[in-house]
Amino acid sequence: MQFVLLFGPQAVGKMTIGKALATKTHLKLFHNHMTIDLLVPLFGFTEQMWTLCHTIRNEIFAAAAKSNLDGLIFTTVWAFNQAEEWQRIDEVCRCFRSAGADMFFIELEADLNVRLKRNLMPDRLAEKPTKRDIKQSEQNLIESMQHDRLNSFPGEITEANYLRINTTDLSADQAAELIKTTFHLA
Repeated sequence: MQFVLLFGPQAVGKMTIGKALATKTHLKLFHNHMTIDLLVPLFGFTEQMWTLCHTIRNEIFAAAAKSNLDGLIFTTVWAFNQAEEWQRIDEVCRCFRSAGADMFFIELEADLNVRLKRNLMPDRLAEKPTKRDIKQSEQNLIESMQHDRLNSFPGEITEANYLRINTTDLSADQAAELIKTTFHLA
């Protein structure tokens, strides 16, 4: 089992790169909005929604870790300045580590102007209903930068299989190929 944690700020390319990586490997993609967009129509962006979201994700992680899947790609936003975010990531990783999974940490970054353009991309809007309110989505993207640190400091991630990619000038296919070849993913 291989577990790929693909993380970075909003609209950096996590889902699109995850899709490209899934087509190049035998890994399955589980992007974060698969649970968010399931629950928001019922509960809005409330504490209850986030609690359910994490519960559902953890059940999926536990099932995947015990399954005969070759591996899983999970995309997420990680607020490095919040201790509970570190705990959330650690909980996910413990689930896969306890099953003997090979762990890969891929951090994405891109210039803000590129992220704002990507926020409008048709594939993003098709896959993520909560992003279709463009004004609100853009406001969230910008405001999150004021209170959250969505990329790590140099040396902050100490995992052996860690790769940081600036996607500003890379296509999703190029980034996915870089990930695949760097870690020899199957």
